[in-house]
Amino acid sequence: MKKQIPFFLLWCIATFAYTQDTFSIVAVDSVTGEVGSAGASCLEAPNPPLGCRIISDIIPGKGAIHTQALWNEVNQMDAHGYMEGGYSPQGILNELINFDVFGTPEVRQYGIVDFDSAGHPRAVAYTGSSCQSYKGHIVGAYYAIQGNILLDEWILDSMQARFLNTTGTLADKLMAALQGANIPGADSRCLNEGVPAQSAFVRVAKPTDSDTALFLDLLVKSRPYGVSPIDSLQKLYTAWKENPSTGVKDVGTNVLKIFPNPANDFFRLQLSSTAQQTIEIYNTIGVLVYTQNCFLHCRIPTVGWQKGLYVVRAGNTVQKLLVE
Repeated sequence: MKKQIPFFLLWCIATFAYTQDTFSIVAVDSVTGEVGSAGASCLEAPNPPLGCRIISDIIPGKGAIHTQALWNEVNQMDAHGYMEGGYSPQGILNELINFDVFGTPEVRQYGIVDFDSAGHPRAVAYTGSSCQSYKGHIVGAYYAIQGNILLDEWILDSMQARFLNTTGTLADKLMAALQGANIPGADSRCLNEGVPAQSAFVRVAKPTDSDTALFLDLLVKSRPYGVSPIDSLQKLYTAWKENPSTGVKDVGTNVLKIFPNPANDFFRLQLSSTAQQTIEIYNTIGVLVYTQNCFLHCRIPTVGWQKGLYVVRAGNTVQKLLVE
């Protein structure tokens, strides 16, 4: 059984929980060992900072997890830990349902895929009863497609058909799956704007990749009014196909968030950039007191630090931190 989470931390977690009503796919390729993830949503940066990219967690050589509907960072980190710990997709799903951070698995949606010890693919999905309609999922031998607040169930059917009927690499098939939902109102909240979504991403990891440097990592986290992020993502993908060395691209605003703030024994950083960044922390007289490489989110201990104000820098982005 998981430990009881203190109320102040639950409050902080709730502050950074986002509704990620999304259509997405996770998949693996048992021939190449690649793991893939793609999705889109009628939400864009800066709220949440990464757009719908926030739902995606890929562990190269192992599998991928999507946590969506009412996204929660602790549930996502737990799922990551379970996969690293050798849990099967169904085992991960059981833990997430039984030990949801707020005890409300009915508002969550998950898609999980991995390789077993013999290299065979496994996939599961879950749609909570309180997710908004249309909601649902489709599970195949090596993929899971899921979505909620959709225009209709055929959005998922179209994604599946495009994924299965596209020849080429896993990346080609994932991009095609998103194109299967590239119609106005696929996420029904975007219907009045005439677009399927407001943010979109596609990611693929080779078995030898690190968590912070994937073979393919393309993100459109914001775009002009009336422009489909899937169209924008397709342009990025086409350019990437011509020059795969440009595998990581991040389109949109850069955001750094700190919580809890004030901090006591630790704080967490949430970064909007899809590239690894060096975190530098300075005291009020400009002395560098701490540095760490960070990708998307990280936990930094403050035990033994002097109480007071600090400056946290990630690239050109700066935020203040108070340690109590």
